[in-house]
Amino acid sequence: MARKVTPFVIEKLKQWEGSRLVAYRDPAGIWTIGYGHTGPDVKPGMQITQAEADRLLRDDLARFERAVDQVVKVPLRDNQFGALVSFSFNVGAAAFDKSTLLKKLNQGNYSTVPGELARWNMAGGKVLAGLVNRRAAEADLWVKRGSVSSTEFT
Repeated sequence: MARKVTPFVIEKLKQWEGSRLVAYRDPAGIWTIGYGHTGPDVKPGMQITQAEADRLLRDDLARFERAVDQVVKVPLRDNQFGALVSFSFNVGAAAFDKSTLLKKLNQGNYSTVPGELARWNMAGGKVLAGLVNRRAAEADLWVKRGSVSSTEFT
């Protein structure tokens, strides 16, 4: 069974992303709709319902849950997994896969993750307060104790 983020993480992700039912360009210039959904299906002038935004979020989350689960080689608590899914959702799975954050984590350096998250605070070449705040919230989620869902720490 594939690992899933907790309902708490979904609510946090909804807060961080916000829901917009009309397509818009994000700070990096990427067409976006719903809760941060991007892709070739998002076009200027596109409009969706709240139910469609919720469906897109579920579909996107499933993709990023799988992506994080496939590349992280160390055990994670639920909140740690959620923080990484949120991060990957925001920066993209390819960027997460190539990140120093992932390399350090897979070497067992859990304590470096909050600092590595903080480095990802720019869009369109500018530091954005929203990203600074989101990374701080993801780092806070990372350090919160939560249950271990799939593997116990040794």
